[in-house]
Amino acid sequence: MAYAAISSLIYTLNQLLKPNQSLVCPCCTQQHLQSLCQNLSALQDFLDDTTTNDIETLKVVEKRIRNVVYKAEDRIDSTLRSIILADCEDNRQKACKSFYEELLKVEQQVYFLNKEVMLLELNKHGSKSAELARISSSPEKSTIEENTTVGMEDDFNTILDRLTTQTDELTVIPIFGMGGIGKTTLARKVYDDSYIRSRFDKQAWVTISQEYNERQMLLELVSSITGSKQETSDDELMEIVYRGLKGRRFLIVIDDIWSTKAWDQMQRTFPNDDNRSRILLTTRLKYVADYVSCPDFPPHSKSFLSLKDSWNLFTEKLFKKNPCPPLLEKIGKHIVKQCRGLPLSVVVVAGLLGKMDPTHDNWKKVEENLNSIFGTVSERCESILSLSYNYLPQYLKACFLYVGGYPEDTEIRVSQLIKLWIAEQFVKARSNKRLEVVAEEYLEELIDRSLILTGQQKANGRMKTCKIHDLLRQLCLSEAHTENGVHVMNGNVLKAIDDQRRMILLSEVEEKHDYSMQHSSGIIRTFISMQNYLPGRLCSIVSEFKLLKVLDVILFWYDFSGVIPELVHLRYVAAHIEEGLSLDKLRNLQTIILRRYFSGRITTLELQPLDIWRRSEIRHLDIDLPLYISNPVEVEQPLCLLNNLQTLYLRKSPFVAEIIRRSPNLKKLKILDDSEHPDWPAILDSLSLLEDLETLYIETEENIFSGVILPSNIKKMILSPNIKKLILTGTSIPWEIVNLLANLPNLEVLKGYRAFDGIDWKLDEDVVFHKLKYLRIYDVGLERWEACSDNFPMLEYLILSVLPKLEEIPESIEEIMTLKAIQIVNCSSGVNTSARKIQQEQESLGNYELQLQIFAEGEELEAVLFCKRY
Repeated sequence: MAYAAISSLIYTLNQLLKPNQSLVCPCCTQQHLQSLCQNLSALQDFLDDTTTNDIETLKVVEKRIRNVVYKAEDRIDSTLRSIILADCEDNRQKACKSFYEELLKVEQQVYFLNKEVMLLELNKHGSKSAELARISSSPEKSTIEENTTVGMEDDFNTILDRLTTQTDELTVIPIFGMGGIGKTTLARKVYDDSYIRSRFDKQAWVTISQEYNERQMLLELVSSITGSKQETSDDELMEIVYRGLKGRRFLIVIDDIWSTKAWDQMQRTFPNDDNRSRILLTTRLKYVADYVSCPDFPPHSKSFLSLKDSWNLFTEKLFKKNPCPPLLEKIGKHIVKQCRGLPLSVVVVAGLLGKMDPTHDNWKKVEENLNSIFGTVSERCESILSLSYNYLPQYLKACFLYVGGYPEDTEIRVSQLIKLWIAEQFVKARSNKRLEVVAEEYLEELIDRSLILTGQQKANGRMKTCKIHDLLRQLCLSEAHTENGVHVMNGNVLKAIDDQRRMILLSEVEEKHDYSMQHSSGIIRTFISMQNYLPGRLCSIVSEFKLLKVLDVILFWYDFSGVIPELVHLRYVAAHIEEGLSLDKLRNLQTIILRRYFSGRITTLELQPLDIWRRSEIRHLDIDLPLYISNPVEVEQPLCLLNNLQTLYLRKSPFVAEIIRRSPNLKKLKILDDSEHPDWPAILDSLSLLEDLETLYIETEENIFSGVILPSNIKKMILSPNIKKLILTGTSIPWEIVNLLANLPNLEVLKGYRAFDGIDWKLDEDVVFHKLKYLRIYDVGLERWEACSDNFPMLEYLILSVLPKLEEIPESIEEIMTLKAIQIVNCSSGVNTSARKIQQEQESLGNYELQLQIFAEGEELEAVLFCKRY
């Protein structure tokens, strides 16, 4: 986490270098701040540019950098906090003097650290490191490479088809997937297949691993092609390989390649004689697979085993050809299920159980201590899986380790993860892209490197959740603890963590425990809870974490209104509050999520304006009563714009239009207001200014689109061309106005909850929702719906709920071949019948994938669960 530590400190220093900052004296500190930033940036560049084989040496260097930078950040943050909280000018002057003295010390320490690091000569060249050599011949890897191809029949047939296709030109067939998933096993099975051997004149197998060694690769090829070892120059070896393959149909397997550069250097060795020669390649990195693949043969993703195949692999390894004793089968399947379909894990578990007598008592003890045995499994597999982590670029390492802090088997909300990454300063600006976009690219990179798995998708096809395999999560926890990155508190295991910067609570802890943090409270920067209960003592201890930058306790039912104003370094806060509070001293807030806390006491709710107009760093804002956003017109800086604000939730705010006008770069806007609102015309006008808006949610109890203002304001709203998702509740829009929404060129999702008004919805041929994928209509008085398939050419999901008067779904909907799912909830029998007819017609046209779900009254819960998948 050295790289991330530097980023965090640089961010703090850059805030002090802004021309309008008033915390420290620029004339005294600017030169020192700039010098410190330059040396920190040099250290970060060093880490960026270091591609060493000597992993252990690099880790020592990173630890040295991390320790110095952490201590530097502690000094800077502590003295800054004293300045911010100073209650009189005398105390402020003392705090400023202390800050200046600490700044000089930190500047000197980082300067000498920079000199020290720059003198280091890491082993960047030569042969593979000892670790890589050990891993390449590790028993775990050789075990998984035995001919254990259980559950790979479909993969085998796919690769076989691609190798034997009639394409004449030299074709590269890549296989990608996470470490231990069986890529090499699959490639070896294909390579050794007698039919494949008979089709090719020459075959060769070469293993690359992380560090590409051209000479070693050429020697292996020469040995395979000529049957002899030849010691000569690299150019002559290349000539031998080229001549040995020229004019012959060959199959080359390139196993475990890690870079596109290695491929660029290798491919010139192989002649293309248009004789159906093939190259089979395995890699953990999707971007490498994409780079080498041919347009007609996309990379093959090696998938996880099903539970059935995992069990078959387990019994084959443990009992050979004998069946598993029936008494052990139930326990065994439960144990194997924890492997999550990873062949490497299954084989290691089989090996561990194979060392004990196969009795019910022994296996029962294993089942009761799964954490223990899978800790052992994790250790056995770590040498293979850690390669993927060690090979990560510096900017991705902290992001990956952070994911390990989430509970096992959790579907991690991508939107929350990205906000946390940004608040932690893991995400660096890239070109002119928003930080949220860069963070999504980081996540995609981790997925492409087979370290993170995709989870659920949103209605528009974008990623909603992600997840991580249990073995990779254990790797995260191990590395994060070593690097003082993330400390996970689980159950009653709550120890003093003097050297950890981040605390994540996963499960409930008991009231009786002593939760003293001892010396750790001064360095903790992140406190996150994944649980909804904490003892009151532990809640109050949060106030002792005086240098916190991330606080996510939104799941706790506890009032944090007295704690938050003192945490002056917060960048991310998600909590409940009972009373209004001031955020004036919290200058670096990026994400604010504050929910109302109900104590049960009968009190008068006093509303309090929240001044956000000096918080230029804010990116996401979601506040509830008793807070509301203050009137920007009344602020001392009336023209202040929140240019960084991406997400805004407005609940019963009296200044909606003014707030929107000063938030020009919004991507997501929710307006929730059930009061009588006289200013809807101005609000709709202001929406037309949000050119980058992608998601708009309006919830109200009044018909905001009534009267003479209707046509002009709808058209103005449509001028925001980037709207992709529109959710309306209680708006009572006439159906003829709904048709105008078709003019939104990028609209992909349209959801209406009591949102539309009228008994007839007729769409003419010129009304085309060009990109609409998801349409949901809930609880309206619709009786007749006239439409053709051309009105919804891209529709994938159709959800109709509580439409008892609707006669039927338009017949032509059955012609939309993009349909994936139809859900009907508490609608008329005519709608149900027409939905079944659509499914039958789709099947007659070849679409057997269309899902149809029909729920009657009283089955709403099942319907909700169905919808959440989309």
